[in-house]
Amino acid sequence: MLQRSSRLARFKARPLWQRIVLVLVGISLLPYPLILLYLLPFIHPVSTLMIGDAATLQGYDRRWVPLEKIAPVLVKSVMVSEDGQFCYHGGVDWGEMRVLVQETLRGKSTRGGSTIPMQTVKNLFLWNSRSFVRKTMELPLAVSASAVWSKRRMMEIYLNVAEWGPGIYGIEAAARYHFKVPASKLTARQAALLAVSLPNPIDRVASKPGRGLGQLASLIQRRARNADAYIKCLYE
Repeated sequence: MLQRSSRLARFKARPLWQRIVLVLVGISLLPYPLILLYLLPFIHPVSTLMIGDAATLQGYDRRWVPLEKIAPVLVKSVMVSEDGQFCYHGGVDWGEMRVLVQETLRGKSTRGGSTIPMQTVKNLFLWNSRSFVRKTMELPLAVSASAVWSKRRMMEIYLNVAEWGPGIYGIEAAARYHFKVPASKLTARQAALLAVSLPNPIDRVASKPGRGLGQLASLIQRRARNADAYIKCLYE
């Protein structure tokens, strides 16, 4: 107890800027032990958006389901839409990232360039708005999570924390909210619509697609038909 009081006194004696820096460093390091904790299959992580909804008393709907209870066509649709190299990279698609940086420097890029691991750690540990600071934190977290979790665990967490509407998180809640079916019973069309709504699930409503969203879903649906190789690392 005396040692704890002494450490607290030394911390309070530091200049304000040093205390702020130490707190920020501590917060930035917190996700790393959580990555290890989330290895455990009975741990069902929540996202920062879910925490925000709970903190503001808005509530949310999330129903955790294991990967084997999610229709493979949904997994294929998400992978061809969001991260076609998921089975082959270690968290970051460096080739895509290099192109994105070059386009950004030329003032041309409108893409996020985030892999599924990058989106997963962003959902779990960071905030939604785009910024250089967030992207800088995302990269080492994505690499670390990919080194620790299996591809199956990564995909399972991603599909159970992704936002699919106001207060709707995870594929089970999304399937029931948008199409009144469990995630295991999604059709190819429903899966494609849910996949293409991921980048902006508030404006892109899977159950009420506009013409543009419907056309994009048709493209993803066609690609998913021949995408068995994309999900090979998840079902071997």
